[in-house]
This record gives sequence, structure tokens and C-alpha cells, in this order.
Amino acid sequence: MSTYGTLFRVTTFGESHCASVGAVIDGCPPGLQLSAADIQVQMNRRRPGQSDLTTPRNEKDAVLLQSGLEHGVTLGTPIGLIIRNEDQRPHDYSETDLYPRPSHADYTYLEKYGVKASSGGGRSSARETAGRVAAGAIAERYLKLAYGIEIVAFVSSVGKIHIPVSETPTSVDEEVDDAPEPLSEEFRNLLATISREVVDKHPTRCPHPDTAERMKKRIVRAKDAADSIGGTVTCVIRNLPSGLGEPVFDKFEAKLAHAMLSIPATKGFEIGSGFRGTEVPGSKHNDPYVRRADGSLGTQTNWSGGVQGGITNREDVYFRVAFKPPATISQAQATAQYDGTPGSLAARGRHDPCVVPRAVPIVEAMASIVVMDLLLIQKSRQAAASLLPPITTLPATMVMPPKV
Repeated sequence: MSTYGTLFRVTTFGESHCASVGAVIDGCPPGLQLSAADIQVQMNRRRPGQSDLTTPRNEKDAVLLQSGLEHGVTLGTPIGLIIRNEDQRPHDYSETDLYPRPSHADYTYLEKYGVKASSGGGRSSARETAGRVAAGAIAERYLKLAYGIEIVAFVSSVGKIHIPVSETPTSVDEEVDDAPEPLSEEFRNLLATISREVVDKHPTRCPHPDTAERMKKRIVRAKDAADSIGGTVTCVIRNLPSGLGEPVFDKFEAKLAHAMLSIPATKGFEIGSGFRGTEVPGSKHNDPYVRRADGSLGTQTNWSGGVQGGITNREDVYFRVAFKPPATISQAQATAQYDGTPGSLAARGRHDPCVVPRAVPIVEAMASIVVMDLLLIQKSRQAAASLLPPITTLPATMVMPPKV
């Protein structure tokens, strides 16, 4: 379906080469000061044609607000917005009349619906994410103004080139539990301090200068070979309140995974220490509790990534999303036509040699939408509970003790 969310609901519409793409956002609280310029900041980060590392398709991605606010203030009614497709070239995709592109969605869309878009990737194209980014920018503005929540994503790998995240293991002996910490102190400090200004300093959107230059060379090499390459995006969410997430099926990390894996070209998701944490014994991976300055409990290492039992615990949430190499490449590939006739396809059109630099604001947008939705759910529960008379009959072990 094309709608995501429970109380903060986002519906996107439009195909890669139709007149426009956009979104309808239902459930945005009234009274939020909002303008198209607030949204455009993130749209500019997602738009194509930003550098020689991205598709040359030239779209301004200008947001046109249609409804849901007056005099720069949201009304609480559905917000409608559109982004016009100005640089359409459907004729660039005429070869898909005969060939389903390898690893693209041409064939599966046709199998599912019995019809498909005549050009490009239709709804499976990354063009669809323009509406998501606009919706996410609205959610993010509320989260920032109301709670001071910060969401920052960055490119953490391209191909085999990774930003340093952990120390080199001292032993490969499977009987010796001397594995290093899943994430180095340097990388944890990066997660705690990284800003979008630092991320955007390099066209790869990798905040580690040496690694960023190596990534750039790898992307250029793929582009020059009419090929593509994949990578990963890491995201951190800071200043989250505790209590977000709806066990058991809508746990915070489950909703995040759902949202991230709905982004085109995604193939993997991990949160906290992730797969690296599986190599560490529990005695080193467990998160001892410590008292925060405000008297509440915090965790010492945050290997859990800010989520325990599917509920946020006020620590920073951090996760990583894997993106496969873009499926559309200009290199000739042996494949088959729709009727099974063998042939060779060299796709035309304009495409990214690597999607991860432009995926950064998309990951941020989907994270914003998830947080916004779960926050509204939690606040509605708390508001409903606050209307009841106080309960004084429960044993002390069943309620939160007063802060010392």
C-alpha cells in the first residue's frame, strides 16, 4: 500500500515520469509554524543532479503546498503537497517494452498488477521518495520544535570501503572471548556529535574525510564502467523521550525496520551493535544501568541502540541500512525478454551509479515519520491515563520510584 502510519499518516503518489509526485499528510498537529521553505531544505538534499556522483536528471523538486495550512500555520487538517516532474524523458526507457531490467521491478510489477508504467520504474523508482522526504521534513520540524529531537544520517560504506567503526580484533580464536567492543569510542563520539552540516561537506555525505575520498573514487570508477555500486547509511536519533514503541508487533525497532526496508533498493537493517554484537559474549555486551545527572537511569554503553524490549530508553537510537547497487546500468547484460527470448540489454536513461549519498535525507525522513507516529500514540495513551483518578493501591514495586 502507499500509506504509512497510524496517527501520523503519510500517503505518497506518483510515478517516475508522470506529471508530478507528492504526498498527503494526515494527523499533523495544528498550530505548527510551517512553510514550503522549511520542507525545501531536505528536498534539495534529495534532489537529483547534485554532483557528478549522482544522476544528471535535472529536477528542482520545488514543493507546492496545496492544503492544510493558512498564514504559515497548520490547521490540523490533511496537508497536500506536490512536486512536479519537470525533466521527464520517458523515451529513454523504450527498451523496457521488450525487456524487464535485471534486478529491477519491471517484471514483478507486471506480474502483480497485470499492467505496468510505460517508462522508468513507476512507483518502484526512487522518484517516489520525494513525497516521503517532504512528509518527513514536516514531522521533523514538529519533533525539533516540540522535543528538540535531532535526526542525522550519513554514508558509512560504499562497496568494500567502510568508515572505521570498531577496533581490529586481537584474535580470531573462536575459543577466546577477546573480541573488541562492537563500536569504537571514536565512532560512538561521532554518533553523539555528528551534524548535517558536517555530513554535507563532501559529495559522498561521509563525515570521515579520508574514507570519503576513497568512496568518491569508487563511485567514479563504477560510473566510468557504466556500472553501479551499493553501500550503507547510518542514522542516529538524539533526544528521544522514553516509552516510544508498541510491543509486541510494533516495537520501535520493528517500525524502524519496516520503514527503512520500504525505501527502494534497501536490502538490510541493523540497530545498535547489530550483527557485530553477535560476536561479543553477554558479559561484555550487556548494558549496566547508571544514574544520569537528572536522577533517572541511563545505560553505560548503549549497545542496545536506545531500544530495549521494543521501547525507547532515552539513549540515542542508531541504526544502519544497506542499499544494493542500482539495478539500471548502461552496461550490456545478457538477459531475456518478457516472452523468454534470450537477448542483451544495455539500459538507457539517467541513473545514479550509487544511491547512498542521496539516500541520506530519505533515511532521515522515514525515521522522522516513525518517531512522529509513535510519539503521538504514546502521548495519546498518557493523556487518556491522566484523566483517571490516581491509583494508590499498587505495591511500590509496580510503580516508578520517585527520583532521588
